[in-house]
Amino acid sequence: MRVKLSRAPRTLARLVSLLVRTWNLFHGNTKPPERRGHLEEMVRLATEDRPDVLLFQEVPVWALRRLDDWSGMRSFGAVAARPRLGSAELGRAITELNHGLFRSAFTGQANAILMRTELRPLATDSILLNPPGFRRRVARELGLDVKLRLKWAKERRVCQGVRTDVLTVANLHASSLPGWLVPDAELMRAAVFADSVAEPEDMLVLAGDFNVIREHSRTLEQLASPEWGFTKPISWIDQVLVRGGPSGHAQRWPEERRRRDGRLLSDHAPVEVRIG
Repeated sequence: MRVKLSRAPRTLARLVSLLVRTWNLFHGNTKPPERRGHLEEMVRLATEDRPDVLLFQEVPVWALRRLDDWSGMRSFGAVAARPRLGSAELGRAITELNHGLFRSAFTGQANAILMRTELRPLATDSILLNPPGFRRRVARELGLDVKLRLKWAKERRVCQGVRTDVLTVANLHASSLPGWLVPDAELMRAAVFADSVAEPEDMLVLAGDFNVIREHSRTLEQLASPEWGFTKPISWIDQVLVRGGPSGHAQRWPEERRRRDGRLLSDHAPVEVRIG
């Protein structure tokens, strides 16, 4: 459901430069996972150079309340998978016993969009990427077997959007299934949603963990066409696509930048784009 955050009319702000970054946090785990989690450390690392917009995936639900304090930014969360035992804090307590063993089994999973406080939010919205009706239709079209259909139904995935006075941002985490076709279908669903959140004149960012690479994605090819007008994707599952404004090429962090005390934080590298 869309939530309006301001009744004031939107004005076109002068755009100087914006840094937009996306990172799948792997629930605060390292690669390979260890007993101890590093979620706060990851959030502080991702925000220490003061990006303007930051998109997270695989955020434990309990952490949504803490993102503002850890980052110094304004955060907007969207719960995908709810905590298994009904309590985010209980899930956190159990996971603290061994992060590498339990991972996301009890904590649930969420997406989050963080923004610098100078950006004025106008509206928020979110959509379920794999509702039952969509799964049934796509499963028939793709000829998915029962095993894949059941696996697809086990975990909810969402795309969230925030519209500001400068740009509109959509953050998605697509399903991870073999064959690429399912996340590619979810990506198109997310793109249509993002387009509906934005106004025609808005600069639009579509980013997150797409779980499909450009070499296997018909949707990414379509999004980069003149009809959609997004920037070209990189050869990776994590993307930042931009429409309606000048932007540089997306860049992945080198491993050294997310390595702390010999530990590699997350199994994903942040990806970022400079706009303007």
